[in-house]
Amino acid sequence: MSVKAKYQGVLNLGEQLGIKDGNVTEEGGVLKIKGVANTPYEKDLLWDKIKELGGESASDIKANISVADDSIYHRHTVSSGESLSKIAKHYYGDAMKYKQIFAANTNILKNPDVIHPDQVLVIPNP
Repeated sequence: MSVKAKYQGVLNLGEQLGIKDGNVTEEGGVLKIKGVANTPYEKDLLWDKIKELGGESASDIKANISVADDSIYHRHTVSSGESLSKIAKHYYGDAMKYKQIFAANTNILKNPDVIHPDQVLVIPNP
C-alpha cells in the first residue's frame, strides 16, 4: 500500500473541509501535506484523522496545517434538535461549557435555552 493510499482518509477530509492552498507530495515514502484550515477545530479534525490512520507518532507523514482564523475555535451552524449543552459536549467534551458558547453569542442569543436551526454560532477557543 502506498503512503498516499494509507492516508487517503486525511486527504478526503481535507476536501470535505475545504482546506485552502492544499498541496500533497510523496517523497521517499513520506507523504507531505500542506494547507490552510478555516479554524483550529478543523485543524484538530485533520490531526485526529492522521493519528487514527498513522498512530500517535507516524514517521511516514509530515503535515503543515495552518489556520486562517484562530480568533475563534469554530463556527457552528445549528441543526434541528440541538441545544447549547449538546454543542458544548461536541466541541469541548463538557456540556456545562454551554455558558462559554452563550457568552460568545449574546449578539444573537438572548436566552441560552433558545436557539434555532441555521443560526451560526461562534465556538470560542477552549
